[in-house]
Amino acid sequence: MEWIFSEEELPATALSFWQYYREQHVFTLEGAMGAGKTTFVKALCTAKGVADATASPTFSIINQYISADQQPIYHLDLYRLRDEEEAIAAGVEDTIYQPGAICFIEWPDIIASLLPPDTVRLQLTVLPDKKRLLRAR
Repeated sequence: MEWIFSEEELPATALSFWQYYREQHVFTLEGAMGAGKTTFVKALCTAKGVADATASPTFSIINQYISADQQPIYHLDLYRLRDEEEAIAAGVEDTIYQPGAICFIEWPDIIASLLPPDTVRLQLTVLPDKKRLLRAR
């Protein structure tokens, strides 16, 4: 699946994403710095009715939000972690395998062996016209 969207189209894209991915729970987000990974997660949280302010988990590693229907949503940024052991110590495994929770993971390569087989891998690319291309595999 793929989407091409502008910043103005982001809310509609987030709704479309959730219509398509109703049953999946673990998503990785890959893309260059500045590609819009955190912005995309913010839009997805808004579409799920998250009332709290969302922010990048670059320094906190894991941010937790609660959707309008009380579903936990985790946003992880593993950029600053050194290895899988450090990720486990930070509680990454607990978020990935929490029943009913949704988990978005930026910079996931460090925990590749921990990811469930049904993980949806998302690639976000900035296009020349400043729109974003989101590809899922």
